[in-house]
Amino acid sequence: MGELSGKGIGVAVLDTGAFPHIDFEDRIWAFQDFIHGREQPYDDNGHGTHVLGILGGSGGASGGRHRGTAFGCGLIPVKVLDERGNGNKDKVIQALKWIEENMERYHIRIVNISVGTTQKEGHEDLIEAVEEAWDRGLVVVAAAGNMGPGRGSVTAPGSSRKIITVGSSDMLVQNQGISGRGPTRDCIRKPDIVAPGNEIISCSNKRGACPYTRKSGTSMSTPFVSGGIALLLEKEPWLTNLDIKKRLRATAKDLGYPHNLQGWGLFQLKRFLKSSNV
Repeated sequence: MGELSGKGIGVAVLDTGAFPHIDFEDRIWAFQDFIHGREQPYDDNGHGTHVLGILGGSGGASGGRHRGTAFGCGLIPVKVLDERGNGNKDKVIQALKWIEENMERYHIRIVNISVGTTQKEGHEDLIEAVEEAWDRGLVVVAAAGNMGPGRGSVTAPGSSRKIITVGSSDMLVQNQGISGRGPTRDCIRKPDIVAPGNEIISCSNKRGACPYTRKSGTSMSTPFVSGGIALLLEKEPWLTNLDIKKRLRATAKDLGYPHNLQGWGLFQLKRFLKSSNV
C-alpha cells in the first residue's frame, strides 16, 4: 500500500460550513445546511473551513506545505453554526440523525464535532444523540472545549462517556491553559487524548491572496485525531470504534499530567498507524 491519505473514508464535520477551498479539490462529497438551508457549500464564519483543512486539506494552495492529515478523505461538512459560530443543540441533534440516515450513502465512518455547549445542564439529549451515533458504529470525535483550566470544564458532547474527546496538548497549562478538563458531572475522566491546537495554520474562508489563516483551540486539535483515524480506517477498514479507542489509548505518549488534563496523553500518529496489537 502506498502513502495513506484517507481515500474512500467519509468524515462528517459539524461546524460552520465549508468554503469551497482549492485544497478540498472535488472531495466535498455532500453538504448539508441546518442554519439557512442552502445547497451549495459556504462558510460565513471560517471556523469550519479551518477545521476541514486540518482534517483533509490537500495543501494545493501552498505547494503541499499546509496539507491536512487525511488529505484524500471524503469531506461531508454539516453546517450547524451560524456566522458568529453560535448554534443550538437541536440543530446538532438533527445533524447527527441526518448523518446516521446517510452514513452508507456517503461512506461516513467518522463524525468530527469541534463544537460544544457551555451550559452546565440540560444537554442530556445531546449526549444521547452522540452516543446513539456511536452505537450505530460511527467513530465520534469531539473537542474538549476551551473553558479550562478549571476542573469539570469539558463541554458537551465531549463529556460523553462513549465518544473520543480531544484536548489541546499545547494549551494545557500556564497562560494558554484553556483546554477543557474533567472530571465530568458524572465523574467520567476526560479528555481521552490531546493533540496540538495552538496557532494552527489551515484553510481560510477568504478568496484572494491569503488562502490560509491561524486559529487556536481544542477545535483545531480534534481534526488531527479524526484525520489520523481516517488514515487508519483506509488501512484497516474492519476496525470498530471501540478498537480505535483502544488503539488511541495504547499508542498515546504520556506527558506526565493527570488524566483529567491530558487523557491518555499525546496523539502519536505514526505509532497509532503502525501498531496492530491493542
